[in-house]
Amino acid sequence: QVQLVESGGGLVQAGGSLRLSCVASGLIFSINRMGWYRQAPGKQRKLVARITSGGSTNYADSVKGRFAISRDNAKNTVYLQMNSLKPEDTAVYYCNSEVSTILHTIPKDYWGQGTQVTVSS
Repeated sequence: QVQLVESGGGLVQAGGSLRLSCVASGLIFSINRMGWYRQAPGKQRKLVARITSGGSTNYADSVKGRFAISRDNAKNTVYLQMNSLKPEDTAVYYCNSEVSTILHTIPKDYWGQGTQVTVSS
């Protein structure tokens, strides 16, 4: 009922920047929080940043001051601007959204397929 499609990943040198985008589509009634998680090889998936429908944000300590999350409610899109990237930021980045649909008004979590971010030293 809801699809999340990420884009913007890739290979970048340490100190560089990338901007991730995630578009939600489908029978959407409303979107509550939107966020980004990441999973490095052999590690658990962890929160990177999230933003509420009202614009409140929170970040993992490891990315504070370097990453910025934003959203465009009219486009059902969330962005993650990543600056001063480090090799330890290398991971698959997943978009996550809590969405109410036209058919099911109780919010439910949806995930994108993930986009690879690789930071070389």
